[in-house]
Amino acid sequence: MILELIDTAQKAGFSLEEIRGLLPSETGAWAHDALLATLRRKIWELQALEARLALSRTQLAALIADIESKPDDIDCAANARRVLSRLLGGAAENPIPSAAALRSA
Repeated sequence: MILELIDTAQKAGFSLEEIRGLLPSETGAWAHDALLATLRRKIWELQALEARLALSRTQLAALIADIESKPDDIDCAANARRVLSRLLGGAAENPIPSAAALRSA
């Protein structure tokens, strides 16, 4: 039973240290408030990870589209310069949000 709980918790992204804090004490009592706080924090962490992954997916898809939209009149080296110029120029316009920005969103 405990091994299944540990396995499930690890699949949900909990570290062994976090799992140790979730398990009932030796007396068998659960620390109800601490358990709920930890579970809620893990949900927030997963939501933040999902947001970062969605942003990465969007940025990569845009990069692919930009690379594939190479004008016919330029070679690959010129296209690479064009894409890099847009990518570096767009970094200032679309910075990756910080964890604090994600929390406030």
